[in-house]
Amino acid sequence: MRSGKIQPALALEAASDHHQLCGPLPTLGTEARPPMTTAETPVTQSPASTEAMSTAEASDPRALTLENVERALDELRPYLMADGGNVEVVEIDGPIVKVRLQGACGSCPSSTMTLKMGIERKLREAIPEVNEVVQVL
Repeated sequence: MRSGKIQPALALEAASDHHQLCGPLPTLGTEARPPMTTAETPVTQSPASTEAMSTAEASDPRALTLENVERALDELRPYLMADGGNVEVVEIDGPIVKVRLQGACGSCPSSTMTLKMGIERKLREAIPEVNEVVQVL
């Protein structure tokens, strides 16, 4: 019986496929790159998330806020943009961050790998409150 987790051999194979199609996945935290910004788009936070956020959380770099999510994503954007893609935060719904992959990343066959092994991993590392990152179309 298979568990819901990605098996190491399958993850390695998927990462290899991504490398061949879109370039290497970034090694997180090893290179300092200036943050890149995207056009401002409306982003919503669920009422529960908004009410739960206090002023102390707003200044905590590890709190689940739109600003902190964008800051973490800014570290990944140069890699996505190098392959003709980008990522946009659509909504923060409790511990779930909903994003839209743009450009080449939106139609890439390895977009699930990029989402889970790159974007979700980086957000969970930077903001422990994040339980999941899901793609919306």
